[in-house]
Amino acid sequence: MKLNLRPLFSALSFTTATLVVSLSAQSAIAADVKITPLGSMEGEFCQLDRAMILQDPDGTRLLYDPGRTVAGADDKRLGKIDAVLVSHMHGDHVGDKHISDIGKGECKDTKFPVNALPNTSAASIAHAKGAKIITGSEMPKFFATKLKALGGDPKNSQLVRFGASTKVGGITITTVPAAHSNGISGHMIGGELGKMLDASGLTAYAGPPTGYVITFSNGLVTYLSGDTGITAEQETVVGDHYKAKLVVINIGDTFTTGPKEAAWVVNKLIKPESIIPSHANQPSTAGGKIIEGTRLALFKEQSEAAVHVPLSGRTMSFDGSGKCTEGCS
Repeated sequence: MKLNLRPLFSALSFTTATLVVSLSAQSAIAADVKITPLGSMEGEFCQLDRAMILQDPDGTRLLYDPGRTVAGADDKRLGKIDAVLVSHMHGDHVGDKHISDIGKGECKDTKFPVNALPNTSAASIAHAKGAKIITGSEMPKFFATKLKALGGDPKNSQLVRFGASTKVGGITITTVPAAHSNGISGHMIGGELGKMLDASGLTAYAGPPTGYVITFSNGLVTYLSGDTGITAEQETVVGDHYKAKLVVINIGDTFTTGPKEAAWVVNKLIKPESIIPSHANQPSTAGGKIIEGTRLALFKEQSEAAVHVPLSGRTMSFDGSGKCTEGCS
């Protein structure tokens, strides 16, 4: 009696092929960079939303500009944080006050009742998480002092200058120029010196503000603009040298580039694959949808690359070429 094993071998081959495809798909997902906006209202893009978590495929997690929309070090959305990036010392980026909890509802109801000074949210979060603070200019000395005052290690405040780089896990971080201001308010300094500065209408020197170029382990190069106007380096350094494929750019006008200017930067200077707008300075979505007539709507209309709206709490995934693979609106 002869057994016909062909159906069994065929079934095994099909199962093996299915398993290989499944594992390949899981590997592709695992190789993506994950970006999660931490805004003030769940599922919306509100006026003062700046903060984002950027997670490398190796699990390294960066918190970028925690600002006022992270509910302190106990914010349940944070999880593990390996490094905090701060573009400049203004309160809406470094965190002079913050929400008490994640909101639900309309952006116009956002309130920031918790005072984070004189330590700042950035320093308090880094200390609580045992994370580094990576900054350029003269900012590392400021954060080293804050970490020491909190009982932490001042050496966790680390410098990276323009044109240089440092690594955290599989992520390479460098700073690039930004055209903005970068004074430290007297309230952040405290004591008699802080009172004197405030009384004089002055701020302390913190060096020039920065943007960041982040290179992830899957090859994705991302530009974080911070607050900036148009700069020549957005073409020569960010576009030509680093060839950024994902751009997070401010569109708020008055304090930074407006939507038309930001669209020109990405269209003509950097030419990325994808864009995440930031710093809109007005409620930009309702029910997760873009509000007509807003800066966000104008920016999206004028941008040539794919624009992905940073809805708070919604994780977006990007491959090495800058294409969104999951979670983008």
